Order: sequence, then C-alpha cells, then structure tokens
Amino acid sequence: MLEVRRLRVLAEFAARGTVAATAEALHLTGPAVSQQLAALERETGLVLLEKQGRTLRLTGAGQRLVDHAQVVLGHLAAAESDLVALRRGERGRVRVAAFPSVARTVLPGLWPDPDAAGGAEAPLVELVEHEPDQAEAALARHEVDLAVTHSYSLLPRPLPAGCERRDLFEEPVFLVLHPAEAADRGLAPGAAADLAAFADAAWLLPGADTACHEMAQRACGAAGFVPRPVAVASDFAVLCALAARRAGVALVPRLALPDPDAPGLGVHPLRVPVRRRVHAVYRTGTGGHPGTRHVLDRLAELAPADG
Repeated sequence: MLEVRRLRVLAEFAARGTVAATAEALHLTGPAVSQQLAALERETGLVLLEKQGRTLRLTGAGQRLVDHAQVVLGHLAAAESDLVALRRGERGRVRVAAFPSVARTVLPGLWPDPDAAGGAEAPLVELVEHEPDQAEAALARHEVDLAVTHSYSLLPRPLPAGCERRDLFEEPVFLVLHPAEAADRGLAPGAAADLAAFADAAWLLPGADTACHEMAQRACGAAGFVPRPVAVASDFAVLCALAARRAGVALVPRLALPDPDAPGLGVHPLRVPVRRRVHAVYRTGTGGHPGTRHVLDRLAELAPADG
C-alpha cells in the first residue's frame, strides 16, 4: 500500500525540482525528503529518480506515479476543503488563478449578484491574478484549484503534465492605433490591417516575459519584420493609452480592449488573423469535484461568444 505522505513528497519534488526546495515547501529537512523518496522506491520496486550530473530527475516510472499522485492528492485536498467548510457551516471553496483581462471581464460573474436572491449553494471563490505560466505553477503547487490561461494561434500552449483542460472561448487579436496614424497609412476606419505595412511603425509591446510579447513578435515576424519597440508594458490598458496619444501601434486581444467609444483609438482586424484561446486548466481527476465543476460550468456560461 502506497503512503499518501510519500506521494505528496514525490509530487512536491516534481513541482519544485530539487530536494532542498521540496524540503522547504514541506517544512522538512533535506535528508528526510531523501528518505521518504527512497522508501517510496522500495514500496514500488521501481527506480523513480535518477541522477543527471548533480541534479535528480524523475524517471518515466517516476513521472507516471506523479500523474497518479496528483489525482489522489487533488481528491484529498478537495475532500479536506469540503470537510473544513462543513465544520464551519460554510460553503466549499474554489481557488482560481487568472490573467488580468479575463479576471476583469469574465471572472466577476463567478460571484453572485448582490441584488439577486439565491446563490447560497455556489462555492466561495478566491481569485489571484497570474499570467498563464505563473497560474500553472500555482496549480502544480496546489495553491489554486483552477488556472484560467490562454494560448495564441501562433503560439500553442502545451497541457501541463497531470492536468486536464476545458476550452472556454476564442477571441481575435486587433491592431490598435490612433485614427490619424491609420489615415496617414491609407487604412480606413475598421478596415483589415496588413501588418507588413507597419514594418516601419513605432511599436508598443507587451512585457517581454509574457506569451503576449512572443505573440506580437511572431505575428510581425510572419509579416516579414522585427518590431521596433518604443514602449514595453504588461498592461494592455497602458499600450492602448499610448496608442491613443499616437505613440505607436499595438496588437491587443478583444477582451483587453478599452471602451469601444474611447476617443483617439482605432481598432482594426488583421488581414491574416491571430486568435487567442482561453482555457480552464485543473489537476487530473478534480474536474468532477462539485465546487470545481460548478465553477467550470459557470465559466462556460460567462464566456463571451467567439468572435
């Protein structure tokens, strides 16, 4: 019989990458972590870890056991959360990590309407704002139960090991610039933009550590040029505000656009479309938990129509 505590140590090692980081996360000593992992290998009769240089890496058998462990631990965490809520007379709790534009436009709908009756059976939702990489890392560390992430048609995002995903919706990416800039380039209001025509433009780019930055680089690269940035900011609202001052042009997903009636801003579809796909990612086996299932279904209801 496999011991849950040892499975937890293995799962933490898979998430943290080193014995020292695993020990710190579990409030253990390094030797204690090593002993637990060695005992798990004896229990399974398999080599779960192997040395590569000075580091330890999971073997194929180790990764397979991690995948199973994540399911077991996910169910246990959900059960513990529900039991705590029952003892306190509270509802279940679902922790969600989401990137900024979807957190602003979609996630508020997970909370009940304060002016409407009902909603007592819905789980309590806790939200933390994270870009997709950080959201998936928090999911792997069991800090959240759901990660709302995105990928681009130019930049597919692999599904993390030990996870499942529900696709929520797709949205187009637009070229945003000042109307006077568009007129100078012969681009009529609302007309589709050819990115190649903006090779010499000043560009407003997302933060260099984001998938959105890589999307912009790839879109421009596919059009035959490397964008020349005059501003870099992780908040699309900043890029749109700069575009409205005619500081440059930017690529912005639909959800991140400001009020369509905002002055000084032209929004144009792309002649060669780029799309952003939004997903809900959760640990394998946890999608059937009542609270998680409720939030997943509610996210599907709240998702804007694909444009």
